[in-house]
Amino acid sequence: MKLRSFTLFLAVLLLLACGPELFAQGCSMCKAVAGSQPGGNVYGGSQAVGAGLNKGILFMMAVPYVLLFIFFRKHIAGFVKEFREAKG
Repeated sequence: MKLRSFTLFLAVLLLLACGPELFAQGCSMCKAVAGSQPGGNVYGGSQAVGAGLNKGILFMMAVPYVLLFIFFRKHIAGFVKEFREAKG
């Protein structure tokens, strides 16, 4: 029992010690947009940084939904057809 609790304690301690570095990596698109500004000053009042990041976020958010629609379009069409023909 002591070994199990020690292992759990060690795992939690390791997670807390390394957590910020693990989650602070960021996506490559965000790094590229933030690092490609002419002055290199992200907080200089430039709206181009925010616009580029927003487009990247919207792109990454839309891709899974588009893929789901492509894979399940026959099921969706069948559901719509069945719904239209239903009487009730």
